[in-house]
Amino acid sequence: MRATAACLSKGFWARSIDEFKRLSNITFKLEGIKGPTGPLPLHSFHTADSLDTCKTLCDQDIGGFSTVSLDYVPRSTTTPEAIQGPGYARFHGSISTKLPPNKPDIMRSGYAAWRTLDPKSTLFGRSLFNIDMYAYLALRIRSDGRSYLINIQTESVVPTDLHQHRLFAKRPGEWETVIIKWNDFVRTNHGFVVEPQTEILRQKVRTFGIGLTDRVPGPFELDIERMWATNDMSEDDEVVAAPVAPATDLKEGQLRNKHGQHINWNEK
Repeated sequence: MRATAACLSKGFWARSIDEFKRLSNITFKLEGIKGPTGPLPLHSFHTADSLDTCKTLCDQDIGGFSTVSLDYVPRSTTTPEAIQGPGYARFHGSISTKLPPNKPDIMRSGYAAWRTLDPKSTLFGRSLFNIDMYAYLALRIRSDGRSYLINIQTESVVPTDLHQHRLFAKRPGEWETVIIKWNDFVRTNHGFVVEPQTEILRQKVRTFGIGLTDRVPGPFELDIERMWATNDMSEDDEVVAAPVAPATDLKEGQLRNKHGQHINWNEK
């Protein structure tokens, strides 16, 4: 299922009509039987109002000193940019690991993130994403090379669960498409890997977002044009591999298991 910006911004009955049209379109195209007819757009930042369906978070919520912004940037008219739309979003700010004063219970600080808003109700229930017929998540990004994490929320039994994966940029400073297998996401809760692991609840995906929790002080900047679900690996610049057992060619990640050990990610 697909939640659109228009659906989120309208009233209950208008959202319900949009959802009915979307479900009817899937039925008439027989996508449930024949499979998807093409990629599924999840979120794009081609217009300034695309930011209205997103929110930012950072450690200022607990008294910290990091800053975060999500801004719309029109496509350059003087410098060629390898994107489809007329603009994109810039996720930027500065990470600070300074602890808030007079809050001894806060032991760690230094994070920033953005995510899409929770979908609102319709006559047919929440307009959730159904990515069950797709193998990959694709993103068109331009990174500064920092260790970002992709965050996926579903209608899980545990509302605070996230499914996360490292966002590997192979060409920092340049536009690139990164494709990640849905099956390679790791289930986490409050920054720790949860056991036993379960796959993403593919029929009920609620929100998408990107966070930075590397706790490296200083500025960050990540441009995002769009996110979509696909079965076409040819769209990819580099297919990102799953996290695997520690080895000499692995880079230590930000996630930890219940024993406090870092999760490692294969960048090849």
